Amino acid sequence: MTKKNWIVIGLFVGGLIILFGCAAGGGTYGPDDKAGFLSGIWHGWIAPITVIIGFFNDNIRIYEIHNTGWWYDFGFYMAVISEFGGLHLSRNRKDKI
Repeated sequence: MTKKNWIVIGLFVGGLIILFGCAAGGGTYGPDDKAGFLSGIWHGWIAPITVIIGFFNDNIRIYEIHNTGWWYDFGFYMAVISEFGGLHLSRNRKDKI
């Protein structure tokens, strides 16, 4: 592999570490500082990855237990549904005759 490929791989892995550093249950939020709507959207988007990370790290969860309630839930489920619902829109449809 060339030096350029190693740089690209390093930047990609570094970016992933930074992005997933604020996963649910990682200790970012507590009883006084609760996750809100935007955190719910973020945790919904990264939910498939946090499932895999959760197998290896007991502190990482899919869902943040210290949240604001309904607004966090709304953001979380909106992101999960849009992520997996988007797969339905991208499938090829066969024309019925």
